[in-house]
Amino acid sequence: MPKVSVIIPAYNAEQTIRETIASVQQQTFQDFELIVINDGSKDRTGEIVQSIKDERLQIFSYENGGLPVARNRGISHANGEFIAFLDADDLWTTDKLERQLMVLEQNPGAGVAYSWTCFMDVDKQGKPLSFLPSPKYSFAGNVYEKLLVSDFIHSGSNTLVRQQAIDSVGEFDPTLKSCEDWDYWLRLAARWHFVVVPKYQILYRRTPGAMSSKVEVMKEASLIAMEKAYQAAPPELQYLKRYTFTSFHIYCANLYLQHCTNLGGARLARQHLWSAIRLNPKTVLDKTTQKLFIKLLLQLVLPIKVANYFLQLIKKPLALEDPRLEV
Repeated sequence: MPKVSVIIPAYNAEQTIRETIASVQQQTFQDFELIVINDGSKDRTGEIVQSIKDERLQIFSYENGGLPVARNRGISHANGEFIAFLDADDLWTTDKLERQLMVLEQNPGAGVAYSWTCFMDVDKQGKPLSFLPSPKYSFAGNVYEKLLVSDFIHSGSNTLVRQQAIDSVGEFDPTLKSCEDWDYWLRLAARWHFVVVPKYQILYRRTPGAMSSKVEVMKEASLIAMEKAYQAAPPELQYLKRYTFTSFHIYCANLYLQHCTNLGGARLARQHLWSAIRLNPKTVLDKTTQKLFIKLLLQLVLPIKVANYFLQLIKKPLALEDPRLEV
């Protein structure tokens, strides 16, 4: 019986799936099974996975059901004491499983381990362009309130979860087209303590233009997930709802500014920034909000190409080296 089950949902992932699987095979912790759910791919995803020779690797093919359904199907095949999720276009550093498993075994009352995420911008061929860190959140123990305000986990590829914890909350919500991972982490946080590995171990790959078409879907799903979260939250935490919506508007403004190709995107970002400030005026004192205002002004005043050039200069001081190169 393997210690860890790694579940990779894959839909039309022929360009990334081999490298994603390799990042699991190269883990310093090797007692795992690797379950790939081929979610109705129309490309060579299934063929590529089947060509990889590893007795720990299994592939199960289904008609397309969407990401939460694919994760649920992976859970149904899992035999490990712990379960890790990894999207087919993301990567792990080599010590991800080892370190997360270590902190969970050191804290037997905890159900979930997470690490920091590094956003890896890549070109259309998948070549890394930059590595940008997420904030260094290190919340541990009862994280429910913090997670209710903002999804500091950042990625569906992040967590290592006890099978016992998964059994206690059930499956991912198949009706959510986005934010299904935040919804799931909240359900886990309502019952289990979390532990953290304070290190960048998840590389979230971002391709130019890939997010722009998904922003509206994400916004709609986020609103549904937020309403669902506060229907489940106790009365004493309902006051946090305005802070959650503030975080949502800041996040949307950032997405529009990152993937803005015309003035329309900048104007939508401006709407979300004003919505955030109306909900919580103290937001203007936050450094993240101030940086977004600078980005917004650049994109409203300058031609888009010129504005993006200056934004790249602003981002450079925040850039990391590739976390996979760390010893």
